[in-house]
Amino acid sequence: MLPEIPPEQLNAILEDLVEEQLAVAMIHAPPVDAFALAASLGLVVARDAAVTQRARLVRLNYQRGHSTTSILLAPEPRAERQQWSVAHEIGEHLAAEACRRLGVRSNELPPHGRERLANLLARRILLPATWFFADARRANWDLLALKCLYATASHELIARRMLDGAIPIIIAVYDHDQLTWRKSNLPGMLPPPSQLQIDCRQSAHVTGESTCDSDAQEDVQAWAIHEPEWKREIVRVELKGWE
Repeated sequence: MLPEIPPEQLNAILEDLVEEQLAVAMIHAPPVDAFALAASLGLVVARDAAVTQRARLVRLNYQRGHSTTSILLAPEPRAERQQWSVAHEIGEHLAAEACRRLGVRSNELPPHGRERLANLLARRILLPATWFFADARRANWDLLALKCLYATASHELIARRMLDGAIPIIIAVYDHDQLTWRKSNLPGMLPPPSQLQIDCRQSAHVTGESTCDSDAQEDVQAWAIHEPEWKREIVRVELKGWE
């Protein structure tokens, strides 16, 4: 159902819906606390070690004739993952209203369609377009600077959100010296990494320092997101000469 909706229309409706919910919750600047937004929506977040996935949206009956919608959250040490899990379940909660605005019957959405819708809403909850793209331009798309502003979103989520902008780019993620994800917001087949991209990423991997470089075709930024037991690099490539 969702693929039949023009991307511009889908994006505009989801952005507006999230912006309205944040305004009601009186969240007017980053970082967005998904727990605070859940409380504003009347969703009770409860930690439950028995939950097999990261989080689950449930309706609990606590008195005869009364119930509450809750988010059951599994134990998770990383704060960004907790924020994403709650934001995703808020997306599940808002999916019916999103479908109504999109002219889609929510009960006709297949499970993967509803999951995609919840993911799209969660991304917009933690990184609202009205703030994010203005902040990104001011920061010259520097991932580390944006992470300081949008502390509740992970580095990878911030980088992927950049693909929703109008500038033609490629985002790539490398883990332990291996490419694990790479995507562009341009149509067509994705070209292989250029030598400039390879060199910048390798420099970030070896030195643990973020780097950038450019030539006539592209501007490349590579960030080292290194931890004691994990080496990740995220690369943003801005393509020149595209309308």
